[in-house]
Amino acid sequence: MGLLTLINLLNYTDRNVVFALFEPIKRELVLSDQQLGWLGSAYVIVLSLAALPLGVLGDLKSRRAVIAFGVGLWSAFTALGATVTRFWQLMFCRSMVGVGEAGYGPAAQALIAEFFQGRRRAFAIGIYSVGMTFGGVLGIWLGGVLAQSYGWRTAFVAMGVPGVLLALLASRLREPRRRPPPTIRTAIESWLARGRSHAREALRLGAPLIWLTLVGAALSGVLELVRGLPPGLDTAVFGACVSLGVVWTVIRLVPVAVRRTTEATEVAATAFGDFLQAAETVLRTPTLIWMFVGGALVTFAVNGLIAWAPSFLERTHGLPVAAVGRQFGLWGLAGGALGALFGGRMGDWLLARWSGGRVVVSGAGFVLGGPVCAALLLIDELRLFVPLLFVTFFLYSWYNGPLSAVILDVVPAAVRASVLGGFVLFSHLAGDAIAPPLIGYLSDRFGLRPAMLLLPTAGAVGGLVILIALTTVGKDMQRVKA
Repeated sequence: MGLLTLINLLNYTDRNVVFALFEPIKRELVLSDQQLGWLGSAYVIVLSLAALPLGVLGDLKSRRAVIAFGVGLWSAFTALGATVTRFWQLMFCRSMVGVGEAGYGPAAQALIAEFFQGRRRAFAIGIYSVGMTFGGVLGIWLGGVLAQSYGWRTAFVAMGVPGVLLALLASRLREPRRRPPPTIRTAIESWLARGRSHAREALRLGAPLIWLTLVGAALSGVLELVRGLPPGLDTAVFGACVSLGVVWTVIRLVPVAVRRTTEATEVAATAFGDFLQAAETVLRTPTLIWMFVGGALVTFAVNGLIAWAPSFLERTHGLPVAAVGRQFGLWGLAGGALGALFGGRMGDWLLARWSGGRVVVSGAGFVLGGPVCAALLLIDELRLFVPLLFVTFFLYSWYNGPLSAVILDVVPAAVRASVLGGFVLFSHLAGDAIAPPLIGYLSDRFGLRPAMLLLPTAGAVGGLVILIALTTVGKDMQRVKA
């Protein structure tokens, strides 16, 4: 547990150090805010795409091996960031950091779930998440100090080197005994046999979308040949047909989804088999739908805030990153660490009395924290900054343990890393991969402060979406137990 928490600290240190270096990198490589945003999202996009296959690999083979490989890879490419001279080179290095980090989170949390059962699980993941809080703040803090004293290239090297030792230690992790899975070939053959009937059903349900898309394309082609019509009419007709097809298809899908959510899901015989049915499993588990959608919104808010906070303080309040770390870093660490521990403990305590205990803690922090975060961005007096910073970090850290624990509570044990990999894929691609470049785009046009006000709004909406799972989590937990 201690080693995984320490590695998680390094994970977020290496992930967030680039945010502390935005301003010197912008000056030396002559970049726009939108390009800086893409540097922040490069690793997130690749991490999202690689998390699911690496999570499955951890379920099928060895979570220990996936963790050790990931730590070594992301550490090496963090250090290689010091050698770049072009924007695309730094983009590539940050993308490879994402590949390394992709396998770690799902495999580590699935390993923790094996050792910490039942009501201890959210608190255990909360302890593990303290590494995320400390690493997130330390990456910005130490990165700013090192960049100010030795340059931004030295900061990349200093953050990357410790990972080599941790990769060696990770290779000695102990894994609980698990039933050896059958061959991947056997699982694929079984899936292909089921896939034919699923494909026929998908074509039947999607027929309105297919036909209306073809009709829209034909109509728009005819309208384009007619002179004197308003410009853009052909595009509008095509878009209307496609939209009608989407609505019609969704209406046809709703009864199917509702029927399947009432059926008891059979636990597949293999981890790989469950992975191949991952989309269907999520659709059959309403709680996962709310967790995935709400999780994307809250990760959008959190990652956007972390990415642009150093630049915000430097541009709005005239504070360099090193000074931010000295004046506010300790309060951010304290608020985040206490919030992660409080959220995990409170989620477990409420779960003993109510099946929705972990869900309410996951969502409530963002609902309560939205106004506080907005005030943090709007104030001009720094004397109010410390208490608002502490409360924002405290509330925005509640979800770390409970949200992952909820996901683990409603899926079979054999595929926990796979499902968490799916969550990482969706929440990052639909959430925090979008945040840095979008805020950068809006900043280039309207200024950084107005752009960042989008973040607490998204977080509050995400918290409300998570709370919808209070209506479904009890049934889904009972289904897994059955």
